[in-house]
Amino acid sequence: MRSILVTGAARGIGRAIAELFLSRGWRVGMYDVDAEAVAEAAGGRPHAVSGRLDVRDEANWRAALADFCGDGGLDVLVNNAGVLSSGPFASIDAAAHRRMVEVNVLGVVYGALAGHPYLKRSRGTLLNLCSASALYGQPALATYGATKSAVKSLTEALELEWRGEGIRVRSLVPLFVATDMGLRDVQGAASVKRLGVRLTPEQVAATAWRVVHERDFPLRAPHRVVGAQTKLLAAASAFSPLWMARLVAQRIAR
Repeated sequence: MRSILVTGAARGIGRAIAELFLSRGWRVGMYDVDAEAVAEAAGGRPHAVSGRLDVRDEANWRAALADFCGDGGLDVLVNNAGVLSSGPFASIDAAAHRRMVEVNVLGVVYGALAGHPYLKRSRGTLLNLCSASALYGQPALATYGATKSAVKSLTEALELEWRGEGIRVRSLVPLFVATDMGLRDVQGAASVKRLGVRLTPEQVAATAWRVVHERDFPLRAPHRVVGAQTKLLAAASAFSPLWMARLVAQRIAR
């Protein structure tokens, strides 16, 4: 039976990914900092394993992976757990900035480090949750976007570095998603008001399923954009000069 471990699996995108893979016969590790909520989400199902995982804690990562994988390998590790505080940069307190960096960046780094031997054993896939906020810096989402830019860069580096070990490294790049975080924590951003929240967790999960099962094309970038609106923004960012990307970001953020 193939196996997948998902962080931030109590709700939102993580829960949707876990549910989809469970429905298709996988053994699924559902881990979250909220142990009670993720245990309830797992619901005692035979192929669902739940546990507490604070992604900021390297030792917690090692324990969770040992608990789920034992002496075996891991087919997919999904670095999904993330936090967001939106608003004018100077109005967000230092603790909130630090929490975003620790969860969104260090959490992914620690997951990749701890997961590497298990993924290598199975020639598995590391799947990181990125964001369209990484395409160009957005007012009111400055630190969040910076953390997702770090995830984007890490994905690109590891995709090249781990290719020879048989590990595939990919990222999912959605725009705003209708989760608790998407609907509550980014409402202060003008870009949300202008672009709207058009993606569902289930759409992101469907893309995750396709990425895990896709054929490899050596020259293809490791990022997989989710949704038509995000694809349009990503294409515009990729083919536009920097001044134009800056102008678009400025207009969206008004």
